[in-house]
Amino acid sequence: MKLQFDPRGWLRRLWFYLAIFGPGLITASADNDAPGIATYSMAGSTYGYRFLWLIVLVTVGEVVIQEIAARMGVVTSKGTADLVRERFGVRITAFAMLCLLLANLGTTIAQFAGIAAGTELLGVSRYIAVPLAALLVGYVVLRGSYNYVEKVLLVLCLSALSYVVSAFIIRPPWGEVLRYALTPTFQNDPAYILAVLATIGTTITPWAFVYMQASVADKGVELKDYRYTRLDVTTGAVWGNVVSAFIVICTSATLYAYGVRVETAEQAALALEPLVGSGARYLFSVGLLGASLLAASVLPLSTTYAICEAFGWERGLDHPAREAPVFYGLYAGFIGLSVLVVLIPAVPLFPIMWLSQSLNAILLPVLLVLVLKLANSRRVMGEWTNSRLQNVLAWGLTGLIGMVTLVLLISSFINL
Repeated sequence: MKLQFDPRGWLRRLWFYLAIFGPGLITASADNDAPGIATYSMAGSTYGYRFLWLIVLVTVGEVVIQEIAARMGVVTSKGTADLVRERFGVRITAFAMLCLLLANLGTTIAQFAGIAAGTELLGVSRYIAVPLAALLVGYVVLRGSYNYVEKVLLVLCLSALSYVVSAFIIRPPWGEVLRYALTPTFQNDPAYILAVLATIGTTITPWAFVYMQASVADKGVELKDYRYTRLDVTTGAVWGNVVSAFIVICTSATLYAYGVRVETAEQAALALEPLVGSGARYLFSVGLLGASLLAASVLPLSTTYAICEAFGWERGLDHPAREAPVFYGLYAGFIGLSVLVVLIPAVPLFPIMWLSQSLNAILLPVLLVLVLKLANSRRVMGEWTNSRLQNVLAWGLTGLIGMVTLVLLISSFINL
């Protein structure tokens, strides 16, 4: 029997697979944002391949947590903040939203720091680029044009693929890479522990699962179609962390090997020199700007939605400012404060990016505990509660973050 190739059938299948990618792909792309690239570059250039095992671990954790968020969005058709208020009351909701606000504010500041770092590599002052970027983000989002711009920013984020290509050009010792990916290592040193927290906090972020749940709920995905959403979430999380691992591999092979520790965007760009030579700074800048603008567009809006949802305030871009003053005020304040911090003279851009991710990880368990209680409530989830394996992995991750934070506090106190 002779097999025939049907190009139309192949194209239909390809279009179907591309069509299902949504929140998962966006979240994965935004995960490799400015603070993400800064954190992975810092980890690779300072500790070599030793952080690869952690990326393997947090990949599993991210798949589990993001799947829970997506499933809750499909089952309840509500956002995280709405469910937290209904289940736990106003006081716990207020505390949870404060943690979310602090974590997301730190990450938004880091996005504008990434914009500043990327444009300064191109010779443009942050005092010009950052205010213009803030106005652009605000205009695009508030005018409702974000869905169109989002596609452009996702394309710019594809520049992160250059790390994958660069790694194969460099030809690192793959046996050593595999060994470190499978062998956990740990150092009882505050700087190392901060780097661990930053790596966890830039991969599994409070904003990501809040955004994931809200996006899936807004899309109105039906339970019978949930398997496609789960595929989107899983594929996005895994792919995003594959790129993260290659950032660590590239910076380990090109910077750590020569004793260069990343503290600036110019140093981080050196990891791409084996691929594009003197054009490394331009390729690095494009990727940094694309990912930063993507995340800067999503983060303040998702945070404002969540906080207004938690307290029952009017929200949404379909309302004029006079009907939703808190919503628009919070959004403007979020972006304005982030810009002001980045424009403070002599603010170190790269350190502020990865330190913000350490704060993410420290605050993350507060929200994870509430989310896991909701995901295991039959009153909320019906028959779609977590499986035993999901609970073991998710609670284990929560406990790990709490333990690492405790070790950091103890180590810092001992070293005073």
